[in-house]
Amino acid sequence: MISTIPGPSLADFDHARDVVAAVVRRTPMESSRFLADRLGVPVHLKCENLQRTGSYKLRGAFNRLSALSPEERARGVVAASAGNHAQGVAYAARELGIRATIFMPVGVALPKLDATRAYGADVVLHGDSVGETLEAAQAFANDTGAVVIPPFDHIDVIAGQGTLGLEVLDEVPDVATIVVPIGGGGLAAGVASAVKQRAALEGRTIRVIGVQAENASPFVPSLAQGHAVQVPVVPTIADGIAVYTPGELTLEIIRETVDEVVTVSDDDIARALLVLLERAKLVVEPAGAVSVAALMSGRIHSDGPVVALLSGGNIDPLLMQRVIAHGLAASDRYLTLEIGLPDRPGQLARIAELLAEANANVIEVLHTRHGNGLQISEVALRLSVETRGPAHRASVVDVLRRAGYEPRIVSE
Repeated sequence: MISTIPGPSLADFDHARDVVAAVVRRTPMESSRFLADRLGVPVHLKCENLQRTGSYKLRGAFNRLSALSPEERARGVVAASAGNHAQGVAYAARELGIRATIFMPVGVALPKLDATRAYGADVVLHGDSVGETLEAAQAFANDTGAVVIPPFDHIDVIAGQGTLGLEVLDEVPDVATIVVPIGGGGLAAGVASAVKQRAALEGRTIRVIGVQAENASPFVPSLAQGHAVQVPVVPTIADGIAVYTPGELTLEIIRETVDEVVTVSDDDIARALLVLLERAKLVVEPAGAVSVAALMSGRIHSDGPVVALLSGGNIDPLLMQRVIAHGLAASDRYLTLEIGLPDRPGQLARIAELLAEANANVIEVLHTRHGNGLQISEVALRLSVETRGPAHRASVVDVLRRAGYEPRIVSE
């Protein structure tokens, strides 16, 4: 297999590891009893969400910038990104004394914008989409001679990302399956290539499973059809891996090294984020949690130890608030109901009594006479309650129905 894999050689990965050691942190490898009980084998979490700049992207960015010639360094670098790549390039450029210009979309999350500026980069806000931002960055490079630093489709970037795979082998030598998030494919290509080449030398096999958000999963049709396929743009909470066409080099490498690519829904991702917060005490961004989402949803099985890569932790607190609420609803622990009531005293108190009887904690209540379809003698009650899971959720609804009410479950 070693001779057929395009891109970086094992020597390239080993060299990149020496290079990035100057800046990257060896992130923790945590075991997860919760996931191990579900899969029946040991499960470990590689916490790259705790990496400097909050994601693995620093590895590839630093390795690429370190390979620039003195003349290229003098011209400066430019990148386009809505988040993790921007911060990785900005940090790497600061450490190497290279001027960096980062183009970001106008609507970029404030924490990501502030962090990129804090690392010393010149930030230019341009365009409403990453596509427009990429075009502006390329135009800047054409005008100034700055070197474009791509987010994933470059051999030096892939070699840098692959250093994470070598760390996994050091920390869990008997790993049987590695689960990797996939956006443009730089991380998956690097990790899969590095571990497959190392395993081949040791005379053993390691499975590598890639995970994409189902609303942005170009690798599934691309691998099936044998060439890069562009998929429609559909919103997903996993914006960090919302890439709609694979990289050319990453697709070639992944075709040879990744055993399977699976997809997960936004509900799957929200549930995984909630579990990581509650069980592992880890803050992970949606894109970084898709590996755990795939394990929890039953899409991955293994006959030996599993390592799930948590690729990043840069999540906007406002998004975290929404995702947690979505995750609670997806886990049947947060229930929103609408109930039509007669417009007379005591009805709201009666509903409160019934919910107390069902041991459901009320979080929010909206009581209104204004609503479509209401009679003049009716009011609408919309309320949100905490529940303890599917059985308790069903019990709450049943208590209300037995009392003569017709609650309607509202999807969040």
